[in-house]
Formats: sequence, structure tokens, C-alpha cells
Amino acid sequence: MVDTGSDTEFDLIVIGAGPGGYVAAIRAAQLGMKVACVDKRGTLGGTCLNVGCIPSKALLQSSEKFVEASTHLANHGVKVTKVSLDLKTMLGRKDKVVDGLTKGIAFLFKKNKIQSFTGAARISGPGTVVVSASNGKSAEQTITAKNILIATGSESMKLLGVDVDEKKIVSSTGALELAAVPKHLVVIGGGYIGLELGSVWSRLGAKVTVVEFLDRIVPAMDTEVAEEMFKTLRKQGLEFRLSTKVTGAENTKSGVALTVEPAAGGDAETLECDVVLVSIGRRPFTEGLGLDDIGVVTDNRGFIQVDNSFKSSVDGIFAIGDVIPGPMLAHKAEDEGVVAVEMMAGQSGHIDYNAIPAVVYTAPEAASVGATEQQLKDDGVDYRVGKFPFMANSRARASGEDSTGFVKILADAKTDRVLGAHIIGPDAGTMIAELALAMEFSASAEDIARTSHAHPTLNEAVKEAAMAAWSKPIHI
Repeated sequence: MVDTGSDTEFDLIVIGAGPGGYVAAIRAAQLGMKVACVDKRGTLGGTCLNVGCIPSKALLQSSEKFVEASTHLANHGVKVTKVSLDLKTMLGRKDKVVDGLTKGIAFLFKKNKIQSFTGAARISGPGTVVVSASNGKSAEQTITAKNILIATGSESMKLLGVDVDEKKIVSSTGALELAAVPKHLVVIGGGYIGLELGSVWSRLGAKVTVVEFLDRIVPAMDTEVAEEMFKTLRKQGLEFRLSTKVTGAENTKSGVALTVEPAAGGDAETLECDVVLVSIGRRPFTEGLGLDDIGVVTDNRGFIQVDNSFKSSVDGIFAIGDVIPGPMLAHKAEDEGVVAVEMMAGQSGHIDYNAIPAVVYTAPEAASVGATEQQLKDDGVDYRVGKFPFMANSRARASGEDSTGFVKILADAKTDRVLGAHIIGPDAGTMIAELALAMEFSASAEDIARTSHAHPTLNEAVKEAAMAAWSKPIHI
């Protein structure tokens, strides 16, 4: 229901309570603004927390535990006679994680005196937002503010000829709620989301086939990292059909008949499966906001055009996160939300978009920050490469996580400044933070190499890769 509180005038109205929106609302309140936040969901946290980043990571962790118990513990001398899957409990744990975190955001809203409105928002003019009840009833409430911040995020892209019903043909949302492990799951799209959710159901016993239009997976990642991930996931049992396009899908009694053909053209064939996951990317979600009516400029892909202070073409209307150009990452949206409201408050802010890390939470994880090697080659940059494998890292060996992966650091050949870093291996998503910080402070490879790293830790591989880029590593 729409909030019927008496307060209707604010300093800032945030539309969207995802990572960008709720963080922006909290930061604005900390800066002394009177803040309202409007969201369609009954729970805060947006797609990321409710049906995206968090529940998928919960299932990734649980499925890794399942594989560890059924396959890997014996290598450590821990004998388990029988391991069985309780999918209902696993999904229930995922839901509890989400519930606890959404309640945590609600507490923070209350703590910071942020007024929350549940419903669909429409900007009727500068400084004015009409909130309609999400249940489709006619109840409306008008609220006003000096500034409006659009943080409505993104939605799954549709694929012509493949209609999502969230039962047999699912988006990432439906893939988090499957009542049973499918015998055969086909994932359309070899990007982050498809590989993560494909990994979950593969570990739990499904045959997983990934169909990708391009000739490689995770196209935004460094080529060498992508190749290593491809080989590793194949060893884990995932099957890949690269350079392949999907032209149609038909529901059958047993599941779905998917029609595919070579991307370059050729004979069509049919893939039979229980469930299809459509994961070909995301697009900005601005439906119903009334942007055209008030003159907010968007590009041909639907992204809102903003300046360096995140202001749109209309005074008083700002935008952050997935609705503006740039990587569709929760932490990117959070940083933009903080900087945007700080600028509204008269402060200065800055985001180095080249120092925003990206992570694929498969096993092993893959993480990157800055330029890829191919980008440096295309730009004609003179650079050096430093690599160090986890098989030579003592902590990885002790933990039994040394079978694959490496740290790769790219440094300017003249100045030694770190231009990019790429990791595939255990806990890569955490380890990349050190390299993102190094780039934020314009560190050189020598700076990292001369920084003492605790022994034995996985992060010693970062030090050794930096040594390789600057001079020579010690342990290979």
C-alpha cells in the first residue's frame, strides 16, 4: 500500500531501494537531508538483495558445501559415507539470508528517519512524484522534493522467440526458486549470471549446457582469464555450445525444445531439456517513470544521460546505477549514490571508473579491475605482464585450492603504474580489492611488490605477480 503518512515534502526523493538507491538515501540523511524512498517491492534492497546478488551467492555457497562434502573432504582425511541433498532446506536458508538483510535495511531507514513509500513512482514534473499503489488500485499520493534521484536499476533482457514463464523457461529470478534439480538445464548466455546459476545447478546434479552467441564466455573479462575459466568449468561438467544462437523455444510435455543454429549461419538443431534459463544481459528499467513526458533524455539503449554530477537533462532530476551508462554492478551504483548526494549537499565527489572491480562468483572465482591485456594492445600501450600461479602459493597448496588459477598484473612499461589486474582462483573477489586500492592511489607494481604480505596467505600471489611485473618473482 502507499504510505499514508502526513509528510509529503522532502529535500530528496529516491526512486528505487536497491543498492544504489538505499545507500544514497542513507548518505543523504546523514548529510542532514529529509529523505523519502519509493520502491515497488514490499521489501527493501532491490533486485540485488531480493532476487539477485545475495540469494545467488547463498546458493553458490551452499552448492559448494555440497560438492565439498560429497567429493573433496576425503582428500583431507575426512570420510563421509553418504551425502544427500535437501533442496528445500537449502532454498530456505537462502530465503532467511535475504529476509535478515532486508530487515537490516529497514532498520537503517528507521534509524536515519527515511520515509519509505511502497508503490510505483511517476515523475509528473520537476520536484513532483506521484506514488501509485503496487496492487493496481487507484490510490495515489503526491510527494515533492527539491531533488529527485532515479535509481530504478535494470531488468532481464528478453530473447525473441523465447518467452519466459518462470516455470520451464526462467529468468535469473526463476532460477533461484526451482522446486527440483532439473535433469538438463540449458543456459542461454555465457556471462556472469548464467555461469553462476549454471554452476549452482550443475553442482547439485543437473546436466548443464551453456549456449553462447559469441566464440567465448565472459567477454568483458581478460581473454586469458576467460580461457582458464572455460577449461575449468568444462572439467566440472558444464557443456558449452559457443558461436551458437537460439532461434526459438517450444514447451513440451517433458520440458522445452530449444531450436539452435550456428551464429554464422547453418543447419538448425533441437536441444531437449527440462528448464531453460535466459541470461543474455540486462537493460535499464525506467518503465512508467514518465521520463519522455518531462523531457529526460535517454540514449538509443534506454540509458538516462547524465553529467559528471549525475544530473539529467532536467534540473533537479538525477540518476545513478544501472539506468545510466557503465557497468551494471551493485557497488558501482552504491558509489554513485554516495557521490551524487554529496554533490547535492555542496560537497565534492569522485569515482574512478577504471578502478571498479568486477567478480564472477563461480568456483574458482574470477575478478578483474582496470584494463585487460587486449584493451592495452588495442590502445597501443607499452606494458609489462606479471603472472603468478596459485599452484606455487603455499596457502593454496595447504588448502587444496592450488589446482588452477593465477594472478595477473599489467603495468606501464615506462612508469610501472598498475593499469589492470586479473585473478582467477580461490577468493579472487576478495583479493582484487587490494589491487583496486592500488590503482585508486596510482600505485606501481614495485609499490605492491615491496609491501609486506602475511605468510602464508593467498595474497602472497598478488605480491609475487607484482614482483613479476616489476622485476622477478621469488617462488617460480
